[in-house]
Parts: sequence; structure tokens; C-alpha cells
Amino acid sequence: MTLINHQPNSQKLTEIVETLIDNNHIYKENLNQQEMIEMINRTFDPAAVPDLESISEEELTKRIKRILSLHLVSGMLNDFTPEQMQLFDESVKRG
Repeated sequence: MTLINHQPNSQKLTEIVETLIDNNHIYKENLNQQEMIEMINRTFDPAAVPDLESISEEELTKRIKRILSLHLVSGMLNDFTPEQMQLFDESVKRG
């Protein structure tokens, strides 16, 4: 378990976001890396997450990956036509 306290938080968060996006072509094609870095740094602001140093790098990477995936999916939903959105809503309600 590697803790992230050996680097400033924002630098470590930035590195994790860059690595995740660089190694996933779907993220790379659909997410703006700079916007995601800024959003992740705001999300994990020390005031909001004071115990950030106690989270392992592996766990932090998992959390950031979930956030990136959520943004990816929400961006795709924005591209749906009203008919596609209705079909999606209906399928979610059935699930």
C-alpha cells in the first residue's frame, strides 16, 4: 500500500488522471484531460477530503476512475436524442 503523502496532493491527483486518460482510448477520445484534472482537484480539495493522505494510491485511483467513468457516461447521455433518452429511461426503470 503506497500512501500519497510523498507528493503534493494536486500533483499526485493530476498524475493519476493523466495516467488513467492516457491509458484508456475511450477516456482520451471523450474527456477533456485538463477539465478532468481541474474537476478532480476540486473534488479532492483538502477542505472537502481532509484525510486524503490516508487513502492508498490504489484506492484513490479506483475512486478517480469511477468519477471519470461517470463523466464519460453522462456526456454520452447528453448526446442522446429525446427518443433515445426515453428508451434509456424506460430500460433503467425496468432494471
